[in-house]
Amino acid sequence: MRLQRRNFHRWIFRMAALYNILWGLYSALDPQWLFRFTGMEPMIHPQIFACMAMVVGLYGIVYWEVARVPERGWILIFVGLLGKILGPIGLFSLIFTGQWPLSSIVLCVFNDFIWWIPFALYLKDAWPFFVLDMKENRS
Repeated sequence: MRLQRRNFHRWIFRMAALYNILWGLYSALDPQWLFRFTGMEPMIHPQIFACMAMVVGLYGIVYWEVARVPERGWILIFVGLLGKILGPIGLFSLIFTGQWPLSSIVLCVFNDFIWWIPFALYLKDAWPFFVLDMKENRS
């Protein structure tokens, strides 16, 4: 059995890996960039944003592993997509309550929204491999 659209998924997760690693590095080195971009007051504790950037960057390593062996990445990408859905919910809450400006949506456009369709497509395609793996590894 071969993963449907295997080469496409490998390419997507290589791109996701590179994006996350580069975004994480940049945001860890310049944790005030979003605040300057949106015109918000600078953070009092930019280390919080830098820490979040480190986590985003580490996701890049996970995505690189899925690109390497896409047949075994279903749960990793499920967690990744869940984060890409929950993050915008939190941001929309900040925007709706007026705590953050609408321009902060840029954070979700590139970190989340552009990945929803390819990640969901991967989950659909990789589901049979996940089910098979679960059956084979019952204890």
